[in-house]
Amino acid sequence: MNTLKKEGFYVVGISIRTTNENGQAMQDIPKLWQKFMSDNLIDKVTNRLEDSTYAVYTDYESDHTKPYTMILGYKVSDIENVPLGFVGKEIETANYQKYVAKGDLTKNAVVEEWIKIWESDLKRTYVSDFEVYGEKAQNPTDGEAEIYINVK
Repeated sequence: MNTLKKEGFYVVGISIRTTNENGQAMQDIPKLWQKFMSDNLIDKVTNRLEDSTYAVYTDYESDHTKPYTMILGYKVSDIENVPLGFVGKEIETANYQKYVAKGDLTKNAVVEEWIKIWESDLKRTYVSDFEVYGEKAQNPTDGEAEIYINVK
């Protein structure tokens, strides 16, 4: 795996505070995705830079076993005027390891890739990690999502 330097960006979306403890995230995250998809949020974020969906994991209490915030949204030009009910977050320029989840993104493809990440010996920063659901995720039952893990 190569380390990539990714330039900082802003994201606006809806969020939830969750934890991987006791399988809580496995309940919370699908509910957030359901809300994201059913509320047609793409139309409410007017300053987006692209139509790819971003899933950002940030505000870690310590590591992946403790609470963190997940934001589902879009890469935007700024976070000056965040719509009511949304959150804005700056993702700083950093070094990342890139992973790719392939297969049924609505089932376990992404979770299985995260399990590999958790079980690896990566030197993570636990600042902000993110997934990108772009053109290759258009068919979510046979697609690809990129996962970027912030590393030291």
